[in-house]
Amino acid sequence: MRHERPSTSAFGLLIFFLALEPAASRAHSAQLGKVNFPTSCTAEVQPTIEQGVALLHSFQYTQSEKSFAVAATRDPKCAMAYWGTAMARYYQLWEFPNDKTLKQGRKDIEKALKLHTASPREQGFLNAAAAFFEKKSKMTHVQRTQAYSAALAHFYRGNPGDAEIGSFYALSLVSLAEEDSDTTENLEKAISLLEGLLRQHPDHPGVAHYLIHATDRPEFAAQGLDAARRYAAIAPDSAHALHMPAHIFVRLGLWQDSITSNIAANAAGAHAAEMHQAESHYQTHAMDFLSYSYLQSGQEAKAREVIEHTNHVVGASDEVKADHRAYLAARTALELHRWTEAAALAIPAIRKNWEDTTYWARAIGAARSGDVAGAESDLKELTELVADREKRSKKSGYTVSTEKATDLREAEAWLAFAKGKTEDAIEELRAAADRQDKNGGESVGIPAREMLADMLMEVRRPAEALAQYRTVLKNSPNRFDGLLGAARSAQASGDAGSAQSFYAKLTQVCDPSADRVELAEAKTYLAEK
Repeated sequence: MRHERPSTSAFGLLIFFLALEPAASRAHSAQLGKVNFPTSCTAEVQPTIEQGVALLHSFQYTQSEKSFAVAATRDPKCAMAYWGTAMARYYQLWEFPNDKTLKQGRKDIEKALKLHTASPREQGFLNAAAAFFEKKSKMTHVQRTQAYSAALAHFYRGNPGDAEIGSFYALSLVSLAEEDSDTTENLEKAISLLEGLLRQHPDHPGVAHYLIHATDRPEFAAQGLDAARRYAAIAPDSAHALHMPAHIFVRLGLWQDSITSNIAANAAGAHAAEMHQAESHYQTHAMDFLSYSYLQSGQEAKAREVIEHTNHVVGASDEVKADHRAYLAARTALELHRWTEAAALAIPAIRKNWEDTTYWARAIGAARSGDVAGAESDLKELTELVADREKRSKKSGYTVSTEKATDLREAEAWLAFAKGKTEDAIEELRAAADRQDKNGGESVGIPAREMLADMLMEVRRPAEALAQYRTVLKNSPNRFDGLLGAARSAQASGDAGSAQSFYAKLTQVCDPSADRVELAEAKTYLAEK
């Protein structure tokens, strides 16, 4: 599929030219980091196996599966080729394999086990994979992951310091944390293991990658910065490796670093999609972070260009393009506090179960515009969508919290506020904020606690609002609206020193070409001091 770029978009032009560089590099061997994965397979396929493992470490699953398939064709007795094919079907941290995929993975592992490898090391990897792809249909997601992790823990105890075994084991711990299984304990264990391995293996793609994932929470983010600085250089031919550092950059409010990372990742993802080596989500995921980072650095026009660029995502279906466009448009309207724009968002012609973000933004936008009837109508739709979303998650084997969904709580709170039920609204947002803080929060989302602070400002309780904004900025440093809200609430509370500090920080974190209108307020305040 030909990648058409918009002729008037600076963003599109930059993506086009950046996309040329990876194409030229394909004349040389792919740069995916250093892995040491000895096997009993023939010498001819050993480089292909190691390339497959390196791709696996960078979540380039389609390319990884193809590499292992090539190895299996060239050496049908290579057990680890079938192991690799199975593991490339397990998209850890992205989505859990469905029944069909589990069955396919189990067949791969059974084929590998029948080859009776004499290598204890290979047997250890096969045993761990067999524990995950176990035939028992009643096993939950958590139970499969626990079985896999326990097998890897045993394997690693017998091979301490092994970067391959250790990194896969650490990833299994992060997977358990993602399933809400002893989250803090498992993340701390993974971080400790990976930090030690990174010192010994500074060019290993899995070690750096998984350390970023393990530290992708407010309380751990600073511990992932070294890995974030390294990973893109370790595996520059992986679109996902180019993007991943942004997870830490966003957590720490390093907007330009995130922008640079995601422009490169989107270009690499577009090239890979053109070569039929990767799916479109490597582009859309990078665009999600890019849009967010533009907004936080005060660049509204560029953030809106990203929305327009969704029409040019290589390899994406029209439905996927429409879904991603709707999601970015909804978040952008709320980030910019354009309430009438949010309330008037078009309902995209896509699967109904993909419309929850649009109705969430419409409900909040209508409520904040004073349109109670419109907010009630959109909230009704959102409520149905959330119920369906949770039903589908349960059916797919995911654990669903017994607490009310955060997006639903936020919309209900603003509707209650519009109806004059101020205290009910505040308590609803406080509950949403507490839950979000406990779970680490979405790194590229609008914090519920920031909404709570905004609401407190609306009812002229600036001192309380300032306390909430401070917490927001602790968890999400350098957020544009967090800094702006903190400055306004400090000013309203009579705390001129804090107001000046927050306004100064806002101007500091914004790009020199920033065009968000609120910046004029900050510059005027600072000029008068």
